[in-house]
Amino acid sequence: MIEGSIVALITPMDEQGEVDYDGLERLITFHLSEKTDALLVLGTTGESSTLSSEEEEEILRFTVEKVNGKVPVIAGAGTNATKKTIERVNRFAELGADQVLVITPYYNKTSDDGLLAHFTAIADRSPVPIILYNVPSRTGMTIPIQVLERLAKHPKIIGIKEASGDISYVMAVARLLNETFVLYSGNDDMILPVLSVGGSGVISVWANIKPKQVHDLVSAFNNGNIEKAQAIQLEALPLIHALFSETNPIPVKAAMEILGLPAGPLRLPLVSLAEEKKEQLARLLKVKGSEKE
Repeated sequence: MIEGSIVALITPMDEQGEVDYDGLERLITFHLSEKTDALLVLGTTGESSTLSSEEEEEILRFTVEKVNGKVPVIAGAGTNATKKTIERVNRFAELGADQVLVITPYYNKTSDDGLLAHFTAIADRSPVPIILYNVPSRTGMTIPIQVLERLAKHPKIIGIKEASGDISYVMAVARLLNETFVLYSGNDDMILPVLSVGGSGVISVWANIKPKQVHDLVSAFNNGNIEKAQAIQLEALPLIHALFSETNPIPVKAAMEILGLPAGPLRLPLVSLAEEKKEQLARLLKVKGSEKE
């Protein structure tokens, strides 16, 4: 089980809109030096919906090679088709993914029975552990607690990334946690509340720009320094909220450009962050030349 800060890594692009592998290597090196506990590639933050199958495979292969076993690598593998997801899970395992993240089906929303059958079929055929991904704002579906209770018993399903923002749902999930099923916050502004009910960490957008800070928040909590964890979480809230002022990953890529980290342009239909919001990010990041300075 992975504990701590798992970065939902962006996919850096060059000016032609192609994947920037030199930039990706720089980001991997950055995260390894800043104590990120695991890397998630091919997620929403990584613009996976605009990547080709060939690009996805090369990004994962490249990441696994450069990480070289120093931390776990997780790959986003979910689709809205069960058969396709099974194929991706197995291919990503072949390419070296330690775990996979599998989102609920989207667009062709299914019933509770269909959701149970979908995840069970994937888990039955997966050679690697699976983290479920609950993000109803993206998919229009929530994994019902009665379904999750059954899925949590599957030996290949080891946890859930919970990104509903619903604290009541989080509390219900917390009742299911044990040594074989864990909870990760999928919302950067709720890391501390999730940890307080037994969460194991966060799959974080914020960690793209402040990896050590996110790691330190979880580490402080786990070491009993609740005051330090609380201070980190509360101080970062304005920045975290700014990182979600537009569809993710638009703001975080802008923030990375401000900080001089590899990011590059977005792929359509996503477009660059508005200038006033870039200025707000610069102020919150305390970059020289911003109004706050």
